[in-house]
Amino acid sequence: MNTDGRDSTAQAGAVSVPRVQLPGVDALRAIAVAAVIYSHVSYYVIDDLGTGWWLIDGVYGIFIGGFGLNQHLSFVGVAFFMMLTGLLITGSAMRHSPGRFLALRIGRLLPLLWIAVAAAIVLVRLDINTMFSRQDGISNVEAALSFVLGGFFLKPEVVVLGVTWTLVVQIVFYVYCVAARRLLRAVPIAASMLGAALCIALLAYNKIVPEAWTVPMLSKVAATMPAVFVGQIIYLAWTRQAGWLAVAAAGLAQVAVVRFATDTHSYWGGDHYLWTMLVITGCVLLVARRDTRFSRSPIVHWLGTRSYPIYLVHTLILYRVFDHVAVQFGPTAAVVVFLIITAAVSEALYRWVEVPTNRWLTAKLRERRPEKPGVASDHVVVSRIAGPSGREVDAGDGGGSAAGAHRTDPAT
Repeated sequence: MNTDGRDSTAQAGAVSVPRVQLPGVDALRAIAVAAVIYSHVSYYVIDDLGTGWWLIDGVYGIFIGGFGLNQHLSFVGVAFFMMLTGLLITGSAMRHSPGRFLALRIGRLLPLLWIAVAAAIVLVRLDINTMFSRQDGISNVEAALSFVLGGFFLKPEVVVLGVTWTLVVQIVFYVYCVAARRLLRAVPIAASMLGAALCIALLAYNKIVPEAWTVPMLSKVAATMPAVFVGQIIYLAWTRQAGWLAVAAAGLAQVAVVRFATDTHSYWGGDHYLWTMLVITGCVLLVARRDTRFSRSPIVHWLGTRSYPIYLVHTLILYRVFDHVAVQFGPTAAVVVFLIITAAVSEALYRWVEVPTNRWLTAKLRERRPEKPGVASDHVVVSRIAGPSGREVDAGDGGGSAAGAHRTDPAT
């Protein structure tokens, strides 16, 4: 890499990153958000309160008893969001210089993350919410670590906002894309295969070494990364950067990781993770490139573009609202009130934090390091993902709102 931050290939000439149209991404994000919210409601109602709800009975009959997915739809939201991360971010990693890529990706995670973590700390210290780990409270040092996701690497873990563990997975993927950038651009499919081998190595490490030397979060990351790599493999297949035999081999490598993670008890919500991964892969393949009336509907677009703030704040709101409302009015009323409050808070964070900070970051990066003329920028286009101006944006670049692939796709 040259000292001005641009890679030598870009300076030598145009870097062509193939284009793929993904009009169904908002639909997938909306489904993922619904799965995330349902999962946490179901866990709380069934496991914590020991009661029931008619919607949980219906979902269990169709998706768990019928389709064989995990109880509470555990990992469904994770698989959707992580797969979208691999699908949408790979092209950006191939195109941008490492510094710009990491600044775009991680810079967009931080403002909302910091606000949500700060809110979680305040709610714990006011005895309104409890910790997501076993501690009764949180020290100043632990609180500081939480702003950089460091609590997940302590033993025992110190978790003030449980859903943020998936951001660790995303950041690991971003860093891996930078570290393997030459391989990703030279033999793209090999990056997915190497990633699978590294995941197995991490899982094996925690299995082999004495318990005192283990890092449990590493197993959680390694067990989740196959979903991200499957999304990457889909991108490479759709853009014809890998042949079908190579795609099949890379896919089987991810299957091997999931099976090894299952055998080493690295998953946490059931025994059907491989099957869940296969089902979600099928959904992504069927929906991502389809432009349907459902994917263009206003509610789907709203859910897709607000998925990050919804994801971060919904557990901060769910449990206390449920406790206060369900006792008098029942679980259905409690869920309705919870959804209304979550929607209002998420809309405020999206409009007044996420969009302005994303625009500011993009503008600063363009001022400091303008893109090389002639470098292809349309590796992924997400239809109807537009900023307030209404224009379509390049999903791997910086422009417009937080709606494109440059936004984070978290899950739980």
